[in-house]
Amino acid sequence: MALQEQIQLAVGPLLTQGGIPGAAIALSIDGQLVLEIGLGDRDLHQSAPLPASASFYIYSVTKTLIAAAVLNRANAGWLDLDAPIQQYWPNFPVATPLTLRQILSHTSGLPDYGGLPAYGAAVKSTPGSPWSGEDYLDVARRRGLLFEPGTGWSYSNIGYLALKTLMEQSTGQSMQDFLDELFFTPLGLQRTFVAASLGDVVGLTPGYTAMFDDELQDMSQRYHPGWVSHGVVVSTAAELVRMMDALMSGQILNRLLVEQMAQPVHSLGAHPPLQSVASGLGLFMDTNSPYGRVAGHNGGGPGYSIAAFHFSALAGRPTTIAAATNREGNNVGLDVAYAVARVLAGA
Repeated sequence: MALQEQIQLAVGPLLTQGGIPGAAIALSIDGQLVLEIGLGDRDLHQSAPLPASASFYIYSVTKTLIAAAVLNRANAGWLDLDAPIQQYWPNFPVATPLTLRQILSHTSGLPDYGGLPAYGAAVKSTPGSPWSGEDYLDVARRRGLLFEPGTGWSYSNIGYLALKTLMEQSTGQSMQDFLDELFFTPLGLQRTFVAASLGDVVGLTPGYTAMFDDELQDMSQRYHPGWVSHGVVVSTAAELVRMMDALMSGQILNRLLVEQMAQPVHSLGAHPPLQSVASGLGLFMDTNSPYGRVAGHNGGGPGYSIAAFHFSALAGRPTTIAAATNREGNNVGLDVAYAVARVLAGA
C-alpha cells in the first residue's frame, strides 16, 4: 500500500471523529521534503478538496521561531539569557526580576489571559478589533506573578509577547523583519509571513470555530491576528516542516544553541500521544519516546490546530512532520502528526 494511502487511512478517522473538514500534512526525511498532501475538504460545504498548499495560522508554533530569534540575538552578544528582562526594559510592568531564560521556558511566573472572561468576551464581541500590546501587558501588571520566578511552570503567552517586544526594541526591526532574516529568506519560503491585519490574511484557508455562537463558522476573515498577543505566523504545512527541520538540524542556529532549546527545564508528565513531556526554551520534548529525541511545538486557536515535531530516529531516520487542520480541536493537529509517525514507524 502506498504511503499516502496508509496516511489517509490513519488520519481519516481522526478527522471524522472531530468533525474536521480536512488536514494538510508535510513530511521531511533526512532533510528532504518527501510528502505534501491535503486530506479531506477545504470547507464544510465540501466545495473542493483541501489543497496541500493551504495556508493556516500556525498559532503557538510561532513561539519556537521567537525563541530561536532570542537565542540568536543572545549568541551575538546583544542579550544575556540569564539577565533580567528589566535590564533591557526598565519599565517592564512587573518589578520582580525575571530572566529571559525563565520567560522562554514558562518558568517566570508571568500570568496568561486565555482563560480571562474579559478576553473571551472581547474576542466574541469584537473579533476584528484586538487588544493592544499594552492591554495584554496590563494583565501582568494587575495580576502580578503566579509564583516566584524559577519555582514553578505556567504557560504564558504574555511572556512571549514580552520577548517579541524586546526583540523589536533591541533590533529596531519588526517581527516580520527579524524572522524574515533568520528563517523566511534563508529558507526561500514564499508563503510564510507574520500576519498584522485582516487584510494580510485574505488567502487563509477557511477555518471553523463555534466560539462566536453555537454554529460552526469560518473565522478566517473575522478573527484578527492581533488576538494572538505575541504575533502569529501564517504558513503552509510544507513551509512549516521546512522551518522546524532546518532549526532542529542546525541550519538556523548552531547545534549548541539548539541543544539549549531542547534541554528539558520542567517535566509536565504524560500528555498522549507524547509519553513524557518536558518544556525547554520554545520547544516541547517527549523524553520517553520510541522515536529518538522528539522536539517541536503545537498550536491551536480559533479555526485551526497545528503541530510541527522533529523525530531524531523515526524508523531510524531523522524525520520532521507538520500537520494542520481547518477546525480547532483538543490537540488534534498533534494527533494527526503522531498518526503519521506511527505509519512511518510501521512501514
